[in-house]
This record gives sequence, C-alpha cells and structure tokens, in this order.
Amino acid sequence: MRVAVIIPMLEEETLACVLARIGGLDPPPDEVLVVGREGNAACELACRGAGAVWVPGHAGRGGQLALGAARTRADVLWFLHPECEPLPAAIGAIRALLAQGAVGGYFRFRFGGPPGAFKHFLERCIALRARWGTVRGDQGIFVTRAAYEATTGFTVQPLFEELGLVRALQRTGRFVGLALPLVVSPKPWERDGYLRRTLASRIVVLGFLCGISAARLARWQRLRRPSEPLRAGRGGRSSSSDGHEAHKL
Repeated sequence: MRVAVIIPMLEEETLACVLARIGGLDPPPDEVLVVGREGNAACELACRGAGAVWVPGHAGRGGQLALGAARTRADVLWFLHPECEPLPAAIGAIRALLAQGAVGGYFRFRFGGPPGAFKHFLERCIALRARWGTVRGDQGIFVTRAAYEATTGFTVQPLFEELGLVRALQRTGRFVGLALPLVVSPKPWERDGYLRRTLASRIVVLGFLCGISAARLARWQRLRRPSEPLRAGRGGRSSSSDGHEAHKL
C-alpha cells in the first residue's frame, strides 16, 4: 500500500521544517509531493535535496491539493498542511486503519506548545466537531485513491476547499478518525488570541452556511487583521490571499 504525502505550500521559509518532519516518519512515505507557486527555484532545490517531488502550481490550497493528487499514482493520498507535525507512527497508523476496510480518515487535533486549559477545551470541541460534523484539512485527511477518485475532490476556492470531499467520504460510513494526534502550530491563535480567533472562525463558518461566497469571506478574514503584513508572492500577489488560515475550528 503505497502512501503519498501531498503538502500545499504557504510560506517558503517553512519548507525545510516540513521536509524534516516527514523525514522523521517511521516507516517513511513512499512519495512526498510539495505543491507551490511556479518559478520558485529555492523550493524546488530544497525538495530535490530531500528526495521530494516539487510540483509547480498556482496560489490557493484547494488547487494545490488537487494538483498534487493528480501527479501521483500512489494507493493512498495523505494531505498534510505545512503547519501540522505528524508523529513518527503516522504512516503505520494510516495503513493499519485502511487495512481494516476504511476508505479514509483523519488524525486527532492537538495544539503544539505548552498545555493550557483553553487549548484543551478547543481540542475537545474540534474532536466533537469532527465526529458529528465536519473534518478540516488541518487534521491530516487521508484517503484511498479509489475513494478519492469517486468524489469531486477538492474545490478550488479560498475557503472550505475540503468540504465536498469530506462530506462525500462521510457518506460512505467508513471515514474514520484515528486516536493518534497530529500536532498543529498554535502560532496563529497566539497571534490573534485564542478566543478572538475562535469566534471569528465561527462567524466565517456561519456566513458560509448562510450562502456567503468563500471569496467574500476570505476578503473579510484578511481585513480583520490589518496589522498583519502581507507577503508579496509572484507578480506582487499577497500570499495571504489564498485564505489558508481562515477556518480552523
């Protein structure tokens, strides 16, 4: 059962850390694909040095994940966000779950850094949401190729790009959560404030459920952080325009 890890890139400076985390998996994945903006020679060189495949694409997490899935023929696709840190046993846990008949699954969300009461509360809320509602991309979604190809895959939009895929997998009844955690960087919550970020995320989710477009919600998400500097991407486009951080709860 060949496993491919597909990583959408947001910030170039995180690439070395991401590849180091993947290198610590035991057993390792059979293939690692990093999808980022075209023309990024530094990222391409770093991938070659780490034995990963560099896939040039456009900005936007949904499109990057879809492109990565199309570029591999592995039996299992594991979509790993760059701010997430898997534990060494992750690949073995994925294979064991799929061998039991699941078509896909996800990891238990856990904040990195020192423990805290509110962090623990949010982790419990996310676990309940995943069990009875929707799984988000920062929980390390993985799926068999056959099951992935039976869905419409990722939606190319600024937010909620995984929603259609997750709902299709949940309808099969064999999309299962693992007890093994996936450690997620707390930096965005520390920057915005845990409560403020959580409330803002709830507003975004409610707006989406009420029919507000993902593009409009992504613009609001950016405007609510006026003090956050925008990093120019290719052609002067802000790397914050992808909406990667907008829905974490």
